[in-house]
Amino acid sequence: MSHDDPSGPAAESSNQVPVAENEIEIRAIRAQGAGGQNVNKVSSAIHLRFDIGASSLPDVYKQRLLKLHDHRITREGIIVIKAQQYRTQEKNRAEALRRLYELVNSVAKLPPERKPTKPTRDAQRKRLDSKTQRGQLKIMRKKLPAGMEPNQ
Repeated sequence: MSHDDPSGPAAESSNQVPVAENEIEIRAIRAQGAGGQNVNKVSSAIHLRFDIGASSLPDVYKQRLLKLHDHRITREGIIVIKAQQYRTQEKNRAEALRRLYELVNSVAKLPPERKPTKPTRDAQRKRLDSKTQRGQLKIMRKKLPAGMEPNQ
């Protein structure tokens, strides 16, 4: 992968959180699944590990990352990403780094604050109508006392 490639991890724009390359552990492993001889011979899949606690990220971002309920973050606070989509190690490495940067940058920007709004009159009416319907259904399910018939 060349550093001129705009799709690569070196193409970080100014709004991205910088992640130090020396804090990222990358290992090449054998890919799983179909692929013929190439899969059996070549370690083209990439296993990326990034320790959130030991990183140089700002504490605010570390806390937000650890609060994420993402399956790629272990209990120990390590991001584990496995990339094996491509046949070449270089492309899988770029893909793994892209996913890491995407995850880290997702906590950099706060979601917009919700503006509380009042429900419309129609929405309130629909809610009350559905509550009435549920209540009627439950009344219909009740056992009637002995000697009483329905629709009296």
